[in-house]
Amino acid sequence: LARAFATDAPVLLMDEPFSALDPLIRDRLQDELLELQRTLQKTILFVSHDLDEAMKLGNCIAIMESGVIVQQGTPEDIVLNPTDDYVADFVAHMNPLNVLRGGSLMCPVERLPRGANGDRSLDDAGIACAAIDAAGLCTGASLGGQPVPVGEAKPISLAKEGDTGPRFRGQHGTLAVASTDITMREVIALRRQTGLPVLLEENGKVVGAVRDQDIFAALSGAREKS
Repeated sequence: LARAFATDAPVLLMDEPFSALDPLIRDRLQDELLELQRTLQKTILFVSHDLDEAMKLGNCIAIMESGVIVQQGTPEDIVLNPTDDYVADFVAHMNPLNVLRGGSLMCPVERLPRGANGDRSLDDAGIACAAIDAAGLCTGASLGGQPVPVGEAKPISLAKEGDTGPRFRGQHGTLAVASTDITMREVIALRRQTGLPVLLEENGKVVGAVRDQDIFAALSGAREKS
């Protein structure tokens, strides 16, 4: 890495630079590469046979078969919309936790069932509910008929938590509201911290919720098209 960046070339070719390393060192060097890239902003053509590595490092990925590019796009787009069976098989067993975002996981507000009082149900049993007004604001929430607070997911300092850790923290018993670009890993962390599903907002408007069944569907590869 040091030799590559020392040349100060605007475009770098890295051909499987971490393939011979053990998983722990490889993961650390991937994090180091991401940190360097945030600072130096180089164009890097990174060749890898490790799909999880490609999904972690790349913001634009090209998948090749027999020397021909069969699909290119963002990591999330490739996972959600494989162009053919080859790509679908290629991504079938990759780890979705850091790739899929809340906007792809969520159930849109209009598809959330309504309870007897008009609130939106956030689980199959209708135990967790949220009141969402016509302007897209969450005006209240309840669990088993008892009111619970609603709060924004609190940002975490990445310098303290590490770049691979969750960026948000929720309070137990509070319905957390986060942005649609939250990762699946962060959604699961918020679900564990709060004990409740997670509401998602875009431009200050609640647009959906990630429920337990949405997480399970993503893990099993059974996501529905919105």
